[in-house]
Amino acid sequence: MSIKKLFIFCFLGLFYETVSFKPVILMHGILSGSEKMNIMVQEIEKAHPGTKIYNFDKFDGWYSLENIWRQVVEFRNFLDEIGSKHPEGINVVGYSQGGLIARAAIQTLPLHKVSTFVSLSSPQAGQFGANFLHLIFPDLAANTAYELFYSNVGQHISIANYWNDPVQQEYYYKYSKFLPFINNEIQTFNSSQYKNSILRLNRMILIGGPNDGVITPWESSHFGFFNKTLNVIPLHKRKIYTSDTIGLKSLLQNGKLVIIIKPFVHHLTWHTNRRVIQDVILPYLD
Repeated sequence: MSIKKLFIFCFLGLFYETVSFKPVILMHGILSGSEKMNIMVQEIEKAHPGTKIYNFDKFDGWYSLENIWRQVVEFRNFLDEIGSKHPEGINVVGYSQGGLIARAAIQTLPLHKVSTFVSLSSPQAGQFGANFLHLIFPDLAANTAYELFYSNVGQHISIANYWNDPVQQEYYYKYSKFLPFINNEIQTFNSSQYKNSILRLNRMILIGGPNDGVITPWESSHFGFFNKTLNVIPLHKRKIYTSDTIGLKSLLQNGKLVIIIKPFVHHLTWHTNRRVIQDVILPYLD
């Protein structure tokens, strides 16, 4: 091989390394499955050719209602396995309930390889609203759902694990086995790890919008939530931020937390809306 050809070969190799993108792991939403993420797969492949995409294919359909910790453990193991193959780092996109599962999985891995985590319309601060509830329990009212969800039996259902009734906080803290723990509202020996794992991220992208129609309040996608009088308290005024409970304040101060408000998108279309994927997801997949 001539010196000229060798130079060109090396240059192209360096160029390829420059434009290559980190592998992406996708986590589907509730009452859904990996096949529902195929449009996102197509858009990533089109914009970032050669990207390795891992589409998590467990807990589809009604199985997505299984206890959320069980799902977190399975996704964490998947995340750890893929991460070990890509020490250069990986990106994770979680939609709806899947964004909550993905975030918890990241928090339970002290040495995770996740670079960017994208939360796509996920109830990160919890859920309290009939629209979401009626997707699964048509006859259950939001103000009485706590009677089922805040019980030993109810906690076997995924939605109950992040049901956050602002009027029934005593029962929430007593019975909820998931959300108050991963949000460090209840301190345990895992609390430091949950925060430190968030701080390992290079970026966290929180995406949601006022026309979501399912996540209630929609600001939960940005860690905002209701107070006891059902007024929405934005993230920057909540204790989870002011006390930097899980590291969100630190991320923001270091330019690593991006909050995106995207109007005119219904909850059931976030992951299939090509414009949404192109505008607010692809730019953050490095």
